[in-house]
Amino acid sequence: MYSYADKLRAVELCIRLGKRLNATFRQLGYPTKNAMRGWYREHLQHRDLLIQPAARAPEYSEDQRQVSGEVRN
Repeated sequence: MYSYADKLRAVELCIRLGKRLNATFRQLGYPTKNAMRGWYREHLQHRDLLIQPAARAPEYSEDQRQVSGEVRN
């Protein structure tokens, strides 16, 4: 897992290098292509990176769980 500072450093370097991902990877050596794309997209949307990952939506609704008998208290 990369720290907030690592992610921000990678995104800022990518922007400075003209959004050239391979040049960013060569200089930093750690982000993958998909991670870098996600971090960059997140930076564009929020003008910053989120510190904690977004909460995931539940796989099943409460009604679906009640029907199947998997109600958790």
